[in-house]
Amino acid sequence: MQVDYQTLSRTIDSLTDGETDEIALMATVACEVHHSDPRFDWTGFYRVTEPELLKIGPYQGGHGCLQIPFSRGVCGAAARSGQVQLVADVDAFPGHIACASSTRSELVLPVWNAAGDLIAVFDIDSDKPAAFTETDAEKLAAILAAVFQR
Repeated sequence: MQVDYQTLSRTIDSLTDGETDEIALMATVACEVHHSDPRFDWTGFYRVTEPELLKIGPYQGGHGCLQIPFSRGVCGAAARSGQVQLVADVDAFPGHIACASSTRSELVLPVWNAAGDLIAVFDIDSDKPAAFTETDAEKLAAILAAVFQR
């Protein structure tokens, strides 16, 4: 089963309409995305809490790393570069941080607010190699923009 992004987008839009609290928005997005596709083992946000540092935010799945510096891992690379990280094999990613040993592939998207500030990264892990596609990245980036840049 692949994500029905049209339905997912409509559902998230409906649930988040009028909400301005970033934590509430993150919790809702993490929950809805996590349960939309069985490829998604861990789904959540790492928030920018101080310069060059991400701290765990709302998520679904097993425990995550509590903090990640911009200088380390796939999440750090997304925060540092402002670019989507689509990693087919996490073991081949230099400096990968194994928050869960079962993770085989990862998709991390930067999250911007309406002012253009990086507020978080959205991290999705899968226990399957090469689980994510460019379509996943594009559709999820559009959902994140619709929720956090209004």
